[in-house]
Amino acid sequence: MTRLSAAGSHVGKVRANNQDSGYAGEHLFVVADGMGGHAGGDVASALAIQSIAHIDQPYESVDDAIEALRSALLEANHELAETVFEHPELAGMGTTVSGIVRVGDQLALAHIGDSRIYRWREGTLTQVTKDHTFVQRLVDSGRITADEAAVHPRRSVLMRVLGDVDLTPEIDVEVLTTDVGDRWLLCSDGLSGYVTETRMGEILTEQPDAERAIQALIDESLDNGAPDNVTAVVVGIDRSPSSSAGGPVMVGSAARPLSYSASTSKRSVRLPSLLLHPLSAVTAPADEHFEPESEEFLHALIAEYERNKVRRRIVWLVGVLLIASLIIGLLVAGYQWTQSRYFVGVSNGQVAIFQGVQQNIGPFPLSTVYFESDIDIDDLSPFSRERVESTINASDLPEALSIIDRLENELD
Repeated sequence: MTRLSAAGSHVGKVRANNQDSGYAGEHLFVVADGMGGHAGGDVASALAIQSIAHIDQPYESVDDAIEALRSALLEANHELAETVFEHPELAGMGTTVSGIVRVGDQLALAHIGDSRIYRWREGTLTQVTKDHTFVQRLVDSGRITADEAAVHPRRSVLMRVLGDVDLTPEIDVEVLTTDVGDRWLLCSDGLSGYVTETRMGEILTEQPDAERAIQALIDESLDNGAPDNVTAVVVGIDRSPSSSAGGPVMVGSAARPLSYSASTSKRSVRLPSLLLHPLSAVTAPADEHFEPESEEFLHALIAEYERNKVRRRIVWLVGVLLIASLIIGLLVAGYQWTQSRYFVGVSNGQVAIFQGVQQNIGPFPLSTVYFESDIDIDDLSPFSRERVESTINASDLPEALSIIDRLENELD
């Protein structure tokens, strides 16, 4: 019998441990690629998958599925942060997560990091997610081409992951329509970094059985010398309202008991906390060869600043009045922007929501108390109290209120 859906993972040709995890259920399908060195990558991806798996259930609408998937990723992020608080030796660990939930002929998609989701339709493979990497930003800004990005020395620098860096990371969510006969491929960069999209599409065309397709994809990656972990999930779409894989299946680190002790692998240097994720098309990934991701990013920002400075000088020649009006407009717009931001902090010993940003302009603060809750800061756990005292950023008011709700739930 031809299997519609399946999941598989391989440690790769060089790594001593598998930091990838995958899940194929009835409605939910996810891939996570951990990072952080030692046991951190293993723990991060496994915790993320195990934390998300509970939402594998039918949903009334795709909007419900989107909300469940996004909330599950934020919950996983919170669990990772708490794990680092309890196990400081895991500081800097993180994981990419790319997942879909099927609701009839629609898919709820959530994505963060550089794992990928592809759609195969009538022999054509199309990438539907965008990598959250430094080189992708360079491509988007027109500074380099996609071909140059593939061999860029900083192609492994991630800009967004789940982990202990940000309490409320930005997660891409999307609703997609799927047709009978479509196949969806979710994979870590151990596959996408070493097998071309053309070849992946050919394998999906040649192998209608999901398990055989998974094995062929992994074999192709290994044949191309991939040193990184390789994980893939294939999801076939038929007329059934679900895409059952024959029972929930976890692969990679998520399929093994969690261990918080450091790995004894030869790669003993912990990755920097700001998101270096190994990927090399030629040689084995090595943590000790990485440089801080901020170095080149700073160089790019400086170059951009120099270009803007030339433009400002040209504008100055047009006239002082025009420049003055522009500055005033920018100041007004900047202040209006600050008032669209929110963060959670402490006011009079209580947890409160502030409107604005934490900075001051001289003696003038750029924030005011918007709402003071009944939560006493001393009633919170040490972890939560420390985060609140350091302030927790929120993208908007609903997100700030949701942070208050989660803190209240801790006290129940």
